[in-house]
Amino acid sequence: MTDGQTRSWHSTGSRLAAGLLLGATVLALAPAAVATPAEVRPAGRTDGAALQRALDAFVTQAGASGALAEVRENGRVAWNGTSGVRDLVTKAPVPANGRFRAGSVTKTFVAEGRVGLDDSIEHHLPGVVPGGGAITVRRLLNHTSGIFDYTEDPKFEAVTEAQLEQLVATDRWTTYTPQQLIAAAVDHPPYFAPGEGWHYSNTGYLLIGELIGKVTGRSWRTEVQRRILQPIGLHHTYLPGTATSIPGPHSHGYLPLATGPADITELHPSVAGAAGEIISTTEDLTRFDAALLGGRLLRPAQLAEMTTTLPANVYPPTEYGLGLFRLSLPCGDVWGHPGGIHGYLTYVFGDRSGTRQIAISGNLYDPVKAAALTPTALTLIGQTFCQGTPDPTPSPAATAPDNRAAHGAFQAIGLS
Repeated sequence: MTDGQTRSWHSTGSRLAAGLLLGATVLALAPAAVATPAEVRPAGRTDGAALQRALDAFVTQAGASGALAEVRENGRVAWNGTSGVRDLVTKAPVPANGRFRAGSVTKTFVAEGRVGLDDSIEHHLPGVVPGGGAITVRRLLNHTSGIFDYTEDPKFEAVTEAQLEQLVATDRWTTYTPQQLIAAAVDHPPYFAPGEGWHYSNTGYLLIGELIGKVTGRSWRTEVQRRILQPIGLHHTYLPGTATSIPGPHSHGYLPLATGPADITELHPSVAGAAGEIISTTEDLTRFDAALLGGRLLRPAQLAEMTTTLPANVYPPTEYGLGLFRLSLPCGDVWGHPGGIHGYLTYVFGDRSGTRQIAISGNLYDPVKAAALTPTALTLIGQTFCQGTPDPTPSPAATAPDNRAAHGAFQAIGLS
């Protein structure tokens, strides 16, 4: 991506299917300056009818087969809803408690408390990354390392009809090791010298996963289970590892082929790993967002590090911290991430106090309606936090950038 180019949430830094969309990272590390966001004003009474209309737009306007969402306030469910169908064969309704692949929301869960933000990756993983002495943990987490995003390597593209057909037939079953994916990335020159630019890179989070294993002696999956899932009771969140199916009730994901939508629900998640393999529910994700931003997972100085931001060259205009986007709404700022992987797109956002959260999952695949995806998501997020304002939706860009993630191919915000 050249200077001045802008990607949408759903085309940033990756071609990996509905991309393993950007996610947040919980990291218990050193203190820094605190960001001063505009606090969201109280939303007032939850308007369930308006939220349902906004959710329905994922199906009627953005081309989803199905969608579900939950709004949580003060620790209780304020509203939840579904729209569309579980799958295109039976036409059964979307399960209200359905699981889904959440892509880069995985990054929110990558936790490590024994590493300094300004430690170099070379110190912990010597020889793995060329020039690793100048690449800090902080730069991996806020996408300023310059390391090439492996999902932009041509071998991971699924853009043409032939590539999509190959993905459905064979490539989705391929097993990758993190070392293979990192090696594919470092075969490419960096985007820029460390600290001299911003480019979303899933490779950085694969390196964080490897670093966790090196420092703790346990896998990043074990650490996430031990430090996050168990303590706050996220009983429906899974780190599938090598399992190709989604456990429990779930909607199906699809890719658009010339012959019609192809079911891509089952796949080998090793292509995402620590950058985007998680399976969860709207209930678990709103609980997690509330715990994180409400200060139950990190000490104040550590949360301050996560919410210290810099401009991110994506649409909608946002800033990026350590695995957290700051999205400015007409009524104030909210924090979180979109996430995606073949056939699934997820959004998790909450106010800075941890009082109010929304989680959304949609099965987007219709390329004809792709341009409506980001505006549709922003409308639902805006309705959640800005009820009572004349226009709760952020102003759209004059020309919406490439939004191919809605097609369901490996091409959204990276293991975004």
